Formats: sequence, structure tokens, C-alpha cells
Amino acid sequence: MTYESIQFKIDNGIAVLTLNRPDRLNSFTQAMHLEVRDALTKLQEDKTARVLVLTGAGRGFCAGQDLNDRAVDPGAPSVDLGESVEKFYAPLVLTLKNLPMPVICAVNGVAAGAGANLALACDIVLAAKSASFIEAFCKLGLIPDTGGTWHLPRLIGPARATGLAMLGEKLSAEKAEQWGLIWRCVPDEALMDEAMAMAEHFAAAPTKGLAFTKKAFQASYTNSLEDQLQLEARMMRELGYSHDYREGVAAFIGKRPAHFKGE
Repeated sequence: MTYESIQFKIDNGIAVLTLNRPDRLNSFTQAMHLEVRDALTKLQEDKTARVLVLTGAGRGFCAGQDLNDRAVDPGAPSVDLGESVEKFYAPLVLTLKNLPMPVICAVNGVAAGAGANLALACDIVLAAKSASFIEAFCKLGLIPDTGGTWHLPRLIGPARATGLAMLGEKLSAEKAEQWGLIWRCVPDEALMDEAMAMAEHFAAAPTKGLAFTKKAFQASYTNSLEDQLQLEARMMRELGYSHDYREGVAAFIGKRPAHFKGE
């Protein structure tokens, strides 16, 4: 597939996916969804990739859905928004959550609507100081989709989540960090340097252990403590047989850098 709405590359174990519709603040169209899906399929098939960086081109990260992509004139037939969520946004969120590698989101500007919640579906979110998050759905009579109703209360609690969702106020990157919505707010000029430095760290890290950490955290939301302890035991048993565990212990004892394979 030839990409027109995104940029995608894999180099030295690092995959970078850039939403590339800067004139529309990287808002989603159906064509863009299909390109992102294709890129993520290629990522899963690539045996060298060990981390994904997701960012946006231009002055915004993602303004959510491009409303021009689906006409909703008062006299026109209604649009099935549920179908849009089921076909595109929900699979996108689940793919990011289930990728067997860390996913870093570098929010370079405004992240609104589905764009804000796309960022929150990533494992670690870095945001430029000038960036902001807006749950704009309430201004259209909608709910925060793209996993927003799941991630927001878990990340910042029900009171703040409800305020953001029902008022649609802009949340600065600095306050997002203070609230625990994101990992870190950084100076604009340092955003991509920090994101890529983190990606380089993960590209040399024990990837399978990180992937299992993702799975364990997700399971903890529905597991009892007993179930979670059993899951930890199963995961630790499998990881204990891995090359990376043996290498990590040998490197620690030998006081040398570890050389992980990510397997």
C-alpha cells in the first residue's frame, strides 16, 4: 500500500508511525484508518521491530475524526457512528494495547476527541509543553470513544474524568502530567529527541518481559488478587526460561551491559 495520510518506517528495531495530514490537524478519514491498519499489520509481521513511536506531523497530534469525511447535514440520512467505532477505532485501540512491544506516543500538539484517546491507548505518553488534550465529544452530543470512557477514569479518577468528558475543556500538557494522565511533559524542541532516546532504550531492552508487563496490567483490571498472582506465576515461569532472563542475570553478576534479544 502506498501511504498518503501517514508516514511509516522501521529502522534498527524502532518503528515510527507519523499521522500525516497536517493541514487537517491529522484528523482521521477512512483512508487514513486503512493506512494505519496496514502499517500496524506490517509492524506485527516484522521480526526486528521492538518498539513503536506514534506521533503527528505539523502543529497538531490528531484532531480526532475529520467531520468532512462523513456528511451529516440535517436533511441527510443519519450516519452510523457505532459502525465507525466497531470497524476502525476499536480495532485500532485493541491493536495498540496488544502489540507485544512498548508503544510510545509523542504528542506534538493538540490531541482532541479520538486523537486524545488514541494517545491514552499507548503505553507511555510524552507531550510537548504546548500540547493539549480536549475531550470534545460533549460538544457534539457524543461520548468519549476510542477507549476514552475506559482509560480516563482509570488514569485520573472519576471526578476529573467526568469533568473533562462533560465540559470539554482544554487540558494543558503540564496539567495532564500533574494529574497523571501522561508520563511526562517536555519542552517542545526536546519532544522527539526524548521520544527517540526512549525508543532506543526499548529497542535494546528485554521486549518479551515488557510485553508481558502490558498483558499483566490489563488483566489486573478484571482479575481478583488470587487470579493475578496465578497469572504472575505463569508469566514468571515462562520468562524465567527465556534467553533475556539468563542474559540479564549473567550481565548483572558479571557487571557488564546486557545484550538482550527481545525474545
